Amino acid sequence: MPEARIRPGRSAGKEKILLRAVDKAREALHELTRPEMIGEHAGVVVEGDRVLTHAFHCLLPGYGGWYWTVTVARIPRSSRVTIDELALRPGEDALLAQEWVPWEDRLLPSDVQPTDRLPYRPDDPRLDQGYAATGEDADQLADYELGLGRARVLSSRGRDSAFQRWYAGDHGPNSAGTKAAKAACSTCGFLLPMAGSARTLFGVCANEWSAYDGSVVSMDHGCGSHSETDVGKQKNMWDPSDPVVNEADMEILP
Repeated sequence: MPEARIRPGRSAGKEKILLRAVDKAREALHELTRPEMIGEHAGVVVEGDRVLTHAFHCLLPGYGGWYWTVTVARIPRSSRVTIDELALRPGEDALLAQEWVPWEDRLLPSDVQPTDRLPYRPDDPRLDQGYAATGEDADQLADYELGLGRARVLSSRGRDSAFQRWYAGDHGPNSAGTKAAKAACSTCGFLLPMAGSARTLFGVCANEWSAYDGSVVSMDHGCGSHSETDVGKQKNMWDPSDPVVNEADMEILP
């Protein structure tokens, strides 16, 4: 979370003793930084009764708009100033780092390599508990198999998200290869239909000569390796004539 920004002022009400403790506050900051990194006194922030914070401009490179702060206090009926806290705090014009985003939330699918291990997400909305799954894609387990199947299976949200992603990608109907193809995957002999609700939309290509071999493709996808298409026979640019042999120029050898 970003730090609360400090806004130095110069009114300390009736607290004159703590207000005059500027030099004492500056000297206390020597425990945190070199004297040349402490700028002019910027004002005070009243924290409460007999408690206020002195602010000094920070001269550290890269910390424009930040303040060195020293919180001082005194007990009732005493003029002794006590140093309570030293800190480096951002002002209203300071640049702060963006709010921290956990690794598993900022990771993109394109960042993941085959050998990477992802964190476990117990509340993943794309999955349902295996024993609670219902519908066309639910695991069909016999009574004696309960507890031995998958712990979690795709939820309806997970299936819809996958179907939309596959259909809108390069393996759907809008790729350049599909637009140049002569026939759709639904009529290709190399298509392996998928099970469940995906069966009417997708299959897996099993043609080793296709660029999509082993990949999920939509039924209306297509490529140049369709089982029923062929390269058209090229026409000759001219009709070849029979060869002409001039026998008068031939030498007969014994």
